[in-house]
Amino acid sequence: RCARQCPLSCICVRDSGTVTCRDAEHTELPGDIPVWATTLILRGNNISTLPGGAFSTNNGTELELTTLSLSHNGIMVIEADAFTGLPRLNLLDLSHNPLVYISDRAFHGLRELRSLYLNDSLLAPAVAQLSNALQGTETLRNLHRLELSGNRLKTIPISRLDAFNLHTLVLTNNSIENIGKDNISSLYHHKRVRIYLSLNPFRCNCELESFYLWLKNSSQCVDAARLLCAEPDAKKGIPLERLRGEDVDCLNENLEAVSYVFLGIVMALIGIVFLMVLYLNRRGIKRWLNNIRDACRDQMEVYHYRYEQDSDPRLANVAV
Repeated sequence: RCARQCPLSCICVRDSGTVTCRDAEHTELPGDIPVWATTLILRGNNISTLPGGAFSTNNGTELELTTLSLSHNGIMVIEADAFTGLPRLNLLDLSHNPLVYISDRAFHGLRELRSLYLNDSLLAPAVAQLSNALQGTETLRNLHRLELSGNRLKTIPISRLDAFNLHTLVLTNNSIENIGKDNISSLYHHKRVRIYLSLNPFRCNCELESFYLWLKNSSQCVDAARLLCAEPDAKKGIPLERLRGEDVDCLNENLEAVSYVFLGIVMALIGIVFLMVLYLNRRGIKRWLNNIRDACRDQMEVYHYRYEQDSDPRLANVAV
Protein backbone atom coordinates (compact mmCIF):
# COMPACT_ATOMS: atom_id res chain seq x y z
CA ARG A 1 0.00 0.00 0.00
CA CYS A 2 1.42 3.35 -1.04
CA ALA A 3 -0.41 5.67 1.29
CA ARG A 4 1.38 8.84 0.23
CA GLN A 5 0.44 8.40 -3.46
CA CYS A 6 -3.00 6.83 -3.04
CA PRO A 7 -6.32 8.67 -3.53
CA LEU A 8 -8.53 9.07 -0.49
CA SER A 9 -10.66 6.00 0.38
CA CYS A 10 -8.77 3.86 -2.16
CA ILE A 11 -6.34 0.97 -1.89
CA CYS A 12 -3.17 1.05 -4.00
CA VAL A 13 -0.78 -1.79 -4.73
CA ARG A 14 2.23 -0.54 -6.64
CA ASP A 15 3.68 -3.98 -7.37
CA SER A 16 0.65 -4.84 -9.52
CA GLY A 17 -0.07 -1.25 -10.55
CA THR A 18 -3.63 -1.48 -9.16
CA VAL A 19 -5.76 1.26 -7.61
CA THR A 20 -9.09 0.10 -6.15
CA CYS A 21 -11.84 2.43 -4.94
CA ARG A 22 -14.84 0.35 -3.83
CA ASP A 23 -18.07 1.46 -2.16
CA ALA A 24 -16.61 4.83 -1.23
CA GLU A 25 -19.63 6.83 -2.46
CA HIS A 26 -17.43 9.02 -4.67
CA THR A 27 -19.47 11.44 -6.79
CA GLU A 28 -16.51 12.34 -9.00
CA LEU A 29 -13.52 10.53 -10.41
CA PRO A 30 -10.44 10.69 -8.19
CA GLY A 31 -8.08 13.35 -9.54
CA ASP A 32 -4.84 12.16 -7.97
CA ILE A 33 -4.36 8.73 -9.52
CA PRO A 34 -0.71 7.63 -9.30
CA VAL A 35 1.22 7.79 -12.58
CA TRP A 36 2.42 4.21 -12.08
CA ALA A 37 -1.15 2.82 -12.00
CA THR A 38 -2.06 0.47 -14.87
CA THR A 39 -5.38 -0.78 -13.44
CA LEU A 40 -8.07 1.43 -11.95
CA ILE A 41 -11.13 -0.19 -10.36
CA LEU A 42 -13.97 2.15 -9.37
CA ARG A 43 -16.98 0.20 -8.14
CA GLY A 44 -20.02 0.95 -6.01
CA ASN A 45 -19.71 4.73 -6.17
CA ASN A 46 -22.19 7.41 -7.25
CA ILE A 47 -20.59 8.92 -10.35
CA SER A 48 -23.55 9.96 -12.50
CA THR A 49 -21.60 11.66 -15.32
CA LEU A 50 -18.31 11.05 -17.13
CA PRO A 51 -17.48 14.52 -18.46
CA GLY A 52 -15.20 15.25 -21.38
CA GLY A 53 -11.54 14.94 -20.43
CA ALA A 54 -12.41 13.19 -17.17
CA PHE A 55 -9.05 11.37 -17.16
CA SER A 56 -6.86 14.11 -18.61
CA THR A 57 -6.74 16.36 -15.53
CA ASN A 58 -4.59 14.18 -13.32
CA ASN A 59 -2.29 16.95 -12.12
CA GLY A 60 -1.12 17.50 -15.68
CA THR A 61 0.31 13.95 -16.05
CA GLU A 62 -0.75 11.36 -18.61
CA LEU A 63 -2.02 8.10 -17.13
CA GLU A 64 -0.60 4.70 -18.09
CA LEU A 65 -3.87 2.87 -17.48
CA THR A 66 -4.44 -0.29 -19.52
CA THR A 67 -7.49 -1.52 -17.56
CA LEU A 68 -10.37 0.64 -16.36
CA SER A 69 -13.36 -0.85 -14.53
CA LEU A 70 -16.29 1.51 -13.88
CA SER A 71 -19.07 -1.00 -13.22
CA HIS A 72 -21.86 -0.42 -10.64
CA ASN A 73 -21.29 3.33 -10.32
CA GLY A 74 -24.70 4.69 -11.35
CA ILE A 75 -23.23 6.33 -14.46
CA MET A 76 -26.00 7.81 -16.60
CA VAL A 77 -24.15 10.09 -19.03
CA ILE A 78 -20.95 9.66 -21.04
CA GLU A 79 -19.99 12.93 -22.68
CA ALA A 80 -17.79 13.46 -25.74
CA ASP A 81 -14.05 12.75 -25.26
CA ALA A 82 -14.68 11.30 -21.81
CA PHE A 83 -11.72 8.92 -22.14
CA THR A 84 -9.13 11.18 -23.75
CA GLY A 85 -5.87 10.97 -21.89
CA LEU A 86 -5.95 7.15 -21.85
CA PRO A 87 -4.09 6.29 -25.06
CA ARG A 88 -2.91 2.88 -23.76
CA LEU A 89 -6.25 1.61 -22.45
CA ASN A 90 -6.89 -2.02 -23.45
CA LEU A 91 -9.96 -2.91 -21.39
CA LEU A 92 -12.95 -0.74 -20.46
CA ASP A 93 -15.77 -2.11 -18.28
CA LEU A 94 -18.94 0.01 -18.04
CA SER A 95 -21.29 -2.81 -17.09
CA HIS A 96 -24.25 -2.41 -14.71
CA ASN A 97 -24.69 1.33 -15.12
CA PRO A 98 -28.06 2.94 -16.02
CA LEU A 99 -26.81 4.75 -19.13
CA VAL A 100 -29.33 7.09 -20.75
CA TYR A 101 -26.95 9.14 -22.90
CA ILE A 102 -23.85 8.14 -24.85
CA SER A 103 -22.20 10.80 -26.98
CA ASP A 104 -21.23 9.95 -30.56
CA ARG A 105 -17.65 10.73 -29.48
CA ALA A 106 -17.84 8.97 -26.14
CA PHE A 107 -15.05 6.50 -27.03
CA HIS A 108 -12.94 8.90 -29.04
CA GLY A 109 -9.21 8.46 -28.54
CA LEU A 110 -9.26 4.81 -27.41
CA ARG A 111 -7.04 3.57 -30.22
CA GLU A 112 -5.60 0.65 -28.25
CA LEU A 113 -8.90 -0.56 -26.79
CA ARG A 114 -9.29 -4.35 -27.17
CA SER A 115 -12.23 -5.16 -24.87
CA LEU A 116 -15.39 -3.16 -24.16
CA TYR A 117 -17.99 -4.40 -21.65
CA LEU A 118 -21.47 -2.83 -21.61
CA ASN A 119 -23.47 -5.64 -20.00
CA ASP A 120 -26.77 -4.65 -18.34
CA SER A 121 -26.01 -0.98 -18.80
CA LEU A 122 -28.18 0.47 -21.61
CA LEU A 123 -31.55 2.05 -21.02
CA ALA A 124 -33.84 2.71 -24.00
CA PRO A 125 -32.39 6.12 -25.05
CA ALA A 126 -28.81 4.82 -24.90
CA VAL A 127 -29.71 1.76 -27.00
CA ALA A 128 -30.59 4.06 -29.89
CA GLN A 129 -27.31 6.00 -29.47
CA LEU A 130 -25.01 3.01 -29.12
CA SER A 131 -24.51 2.34 -32.82
CA ASN A 132 -23.33 5.90 -33.51
CA ALA A 133 -21.09 5.83 -30.45
CA LEU A 134 -19.40 2.64 -31.64
CA GLN A 135 -19.11 3.54 -35.31
CA GLY A 136 -19.00 7.33 -35.11
CA THR A 137 -15.27 7.27 -34.63
CA GLU A 138 -12.41 5.45 -36.30
CA THR A 139 -10.54 4.96 -33.02
CA LEU A 140 -12.09 1.57 -32.16
CA ARG A 141 -10.57 -0.28 -35.11
CA ASN A 142 -8.57 -2.52 -32.74
CA LEU A 143 -11.61 -3.63 -30.73
CA HIS A 144 -11.50 -7.43 -30.31
CA ARG A 145 -14.23 -8.16 -27.78
CA LEU A 146 -17.59 -6.43 -27.33
CA GLU A 147 -20.08 -7.58 -24.67
CA LEU A 148 -23.66 -6.25 -24.76
CA SER A 149 -25.53 -8.84 -22.73
CA GLY A 150 -28.81 -7.98 -20.98
CA ASN A 151 -29.63 -4.72 -22.77
CA ARG A 152 -32.99 -5.53 -24.44
CA LEU A 153 -31.41 -5.06 -27.87
CA LYS A 154 -33.66 -6.01 -30.79
CA THR A 155 -30.94 -5.99 -33.44
CA ILE A 156 -27.17 -6.17 -33.68
CA PRO A 157 -26.09 -2.56 -33.07
CA ILE A 158 -23.24 -2.84 -35.56
CA SER A 159 -24.02 -2.47 -39.23
CA ARG A 160 -20.39 -2.65 -40.42
CA LEU A 161 -18.17 -5.27 -38.82
CA ASP A 162 -15.28 -4.08 -40.96
CA ALA A 163 -15.14 -0.94 -38.79
CA PHE A 164 -13.60 -3.11 -36.04
CA ASN A 165 -11.30 -6.07 -35.61
CA LEU A 166 -13.88 -8.06 -33.65
CA HIS A 167 -13.18 -11.61 -32.58
CA THR A 168 -15.96 -11.97 -29.98
CA LEU A 169 -19.43 -10.42 -29.86
CA VAL A 170 -21.66 -11.26 -26.88
CA LEU A 171 -25.38 -10.53 -27.34
CA THR A 172 -26.93 -12.98 -24.89
CA ASN A 173 -30.10 -12.24 -22.89
CA ASN A 174 -31.46 -9.51 -25.16
CA SER A 175 -34.71 -9.13 -27.15
CA ILE A 176 -33.43 -10.26 -30.54
CA GLU A 177 -36.12 -12.12 -32.54
CA ASN A 178 -34.15 -12.48 -35.76
CA ILE A 179 -30.82 -11.59 -37.35
CA GLY A 180 -31.31 -9.54 -40.50
CA LYS A 181 -29.92 -10.45 -43.91
CA ASP A 182 -27.47 -7.54 -43.85
CA ASN A 183 -25.94 -8.74 -40.58
CA ILE A 184 -25.83 -12.32 -41.86
CA SER A 185 -24.04 -11.19 -45.01
CA SER A 186 -21.54 -9.26 -42.89
CA LEU A 187 -20.94 -12.30 -40.66
CA TYR A 188 -20.30 -14.47 -43.74
CA HIS A 189 -17.59 -12.01 -44.78
CA HIS A 190 -15.98 -11.88 -41.31
CA LYS A 191 -15.59 -15.53 -40.41
CA ARG A 192 -13.21 -14.82 -37.54
CA VAL A 193 -16.04 -13.32 -35.47
CA ARG A 194 -17.47 -15.59 -32.77
CA ILE A 195 -20.93 -14.57 -31.61
CA TYR A 196 -23.02 -15.55 -28.56
CA LEU A 197 -26.83 -15.33 -28.93
CA SER A 198 -28.46 -17.54 -26.29
CA LEU A 199 -31.40 -16.36 -24.15
CA ASN A 200 -32.97 -14.36 -26.98
CA PRO A 201 -36.68 -14.79 -27.92
CA PHE A 202 -36.32 -15.96 -31.52
CA ARG A 203 -39.43 -15.91 -33.71
CA CYS A 204 -39.29 -19.16 -35.68
CA ASN A 205 -41.18 -18.32 -38.85
CA CYS A 206 -40.14 -18.12 -42.48
CA GLU A 207 -38.43 -14.76 -41.91
CA LEU A 208 -35.79 -16.69 -39.94
CA GLU A 209 -34.64 -18.52 -43.08
CA SER A 210 -31.39 -16.60 -43.70
CA PHE A 211 -30.34 -16.87 -40.05
CA TYR A 212 -31.31 -20.55 -39.93
CA LEU A 213 -29.20 -21.36 -43.00
CA TRP A 214 -26.27 -19.43 -41.53
CA LEU A 215 -26.51 -21.46 -38.31
CA LYS A 216 -26.52 -24.68 -40.33
CA ASN A 217 -23.57 -23.71 -42.53
CA SER A 218 -21.38 -21.80 -40.08
CA SER A 219 -19.67 -22.46 -36.76
CA GLN A 220 -19.45 -18.78 -35.81
CA CYS A 221 -22.30 -18.97 -33.26
CA VAL A 222 -20.58 -20.59 -30.28
CA ASP A 223 -23.78 -21.27 -28.32
CA ALA A 224 -25.93 -22.33 -31.29
CA ALA A 225 -27.18 -25.41 -29.42
CA ARG A 226 -28.77 -23.14 -26.78
CA LEU A 227 -30.82 -21.01 -29.17
CA LEU A 228 -34.53 -21.70 -28.63
CA CYS A 229 -37.74 -20.66 -30.36
CA ALA A 230 -40.01 -18.35 -28.37
CA GLU A 231 -42.74 -18.00 -31.02
CA PRO A 232 -45.05 -19.32 -32.34
CA ASP A 233 -46.48 -21.36 -29.47
CA ALA A 234 -46.35 -24.57 -31.51
CA LYS A 235 -42.53 -24.30 -31.69
CA LYS A 236 -41.84 -22.72 -28.31
CA GLY A 237 -38.81 -24.23 -26.61
CA ILE A 238 -37.60 -26.08 -29.73
CA PRO A 239 -33.86 -25.57 -30.46
CA LEU A 240 -33.30 -23.71 -33.71
CA GLU A 241 -30.90 -26.42 -34.84
CA ARG A 242 -33.72 -28.99 -34.75
CA LEU A 243 -36.02 -27.03 -37.05
CA ARG A 244 -36.72 -28.50 -40.45
CA GLY A 245 -36.05 -26.61 -43.64
CA GLU A 246 -39.75 -26.35 -44.44
CA ASP A 247 -40.38 -24.69 -41.04
CA VAL A 248 -38.53 -21.60 -42.21
CA ASP A 249 -39.16 -21.83 -45.95
CA CYS A 250 -41.03 -18.74 -47.07
CA LEU A 251 -41.62 -20.25 -50.54
CA ASN A 252 -43.58 -23.19 -49.08
CA GLU A 253 -45.59 -20.85 -46.87
CA ASN A 254 -46.41 -18.63 -49.82
CA LEU A 255 -47.36 -21.62 -51.96
CA GLU A 256 -49.61 -22.95 -49.22
CA ALA A 257 -51.28 -19.56 -48.87
CA VAL A 258 -51.72 -19.35 -52.66
CA SER A 259 -53.21 -22.86 -52.76
CA TYR A 260 -55.82 -21.92 -50.15
CA VAL A 261 -56.67 -18.76 -52.09
CA PHE A 262 -56.97 -20.75 -55.31
CA LEU A 263 -59.21 -23.32 -53.60
CA GLY A 264 -61.42 -20.51 -52.33
CA ILE A 265 -61.70 -19.03 -55.83
CA VAL A 266 -62.63 -22.42 -57.33
CA MET A 267 -65.31 -23.02 -54.69
CA ALA A 268 -66.71 -19.54 -55.30
CA LEU A 269 -66.89 -20.20 -59.08
CA ILE A 270 -68.66 -23.51 -58.46
CA GLY A 271 -71.16 -21.74 -56.23
CA ILE A 272 -71.80 -19.07 -58.87
CA VAL A 273 -72.34 -21.72 -61.58
CA PHE A 274 -74.73 -23.60 -59.30
CA LEU A 275 -76.75 -20.45 -58.63
CA MET A 276 -76.86 -19.67 -62.36
CA VAL A 277 -78.17 -23.17 -63.10
CA LEU A 278 -80.86 -22.74 -60.47
CA TYR A 279 -81.83 -19.36 -61.89
CA LEU A 280 -82.00 -20.55 -65.50
CA ASN A 281 -84.12 -23.58 -64.52
CA ARG A 282 -86.30 -21.79 -62.02
CA ARG A 283 -89.55 -22.62 -63.95
CA GLY A 284 -88.73 -26.29 -64.29
CA ILE A 285 -87.71 -26.43 -60.63
CA LYS A 286 -90.97 -24.75 -59.63
CA ARG A 287 -92.94 -27.24 -61.73
CA TRP A 288 -91.02 -30.13 -60.18
CA LEU A 289 -91.68 -28.85 -56.65
CA ASN A 290 -95.40 -28.46 -57.46
CA ASN A 291 -95.53 -32.04 -58.77
CA ILE A 292 -93.90 -33.31 -55.60
CA ARG A 293 -96.37 -31.32 -53.51
CA ASP A 294 -99.34 -32.71 -55.46
CA ALA A 295 -98.02 -36.27 -55.18
CA CYS A 296 -97.63 -35.89 -51.43
CA ARG A 297 -101.11 -34.45 -51.13
CA ASP A 298 -102.64 -37.35 -53.14
CA GLN A 299 -100.82 -39.85 -51.00
CA MET A 300 -102.07 -38.25 -47.80
CA GLU A 301 -105.65 -38.24 -49.10
CA VAL A 302 -105.39 -41.97 -49.85
CA TYR A 303 -104.27 -42.68 -46.29
CA HIS A 304 -107.03 -40.49 -44.91
CA TYR A 305 -109.67 -42.30 -47.00
CA ARG A 306 -108.49 -45.71 -45.89
CA TYR A 307 -108.60 -44.68 -42.29
CA GLU A 308 -112.19 -43.49 -42.60
CA GLN A 309 -113.29 -46.69 -44.38
CA ASP A 310 -111.68 -48.96 -41.79
CA SER A 311 -112.88 -47.08 -38.73
CA ASP A 312 -116.58 -48.13 -38.80
CA PRO A 313 -116.09 -51.95 -38.64
CA ARG A 314 -113.75 -51.56 -35.71
CA LEU A 315 -116.21 -49.35 -33.89
CA ALA A 316 -119.02 -51.88 -34.59
CA ASN A 317 -116.99 -54.75 -33.14
CA VAL A 318 -116.23 -52.73 -30.03
CA ALA A 319 -119.94 -52.01 -29.55
CA VAL A 320 -120.85 -55.74 -29.79
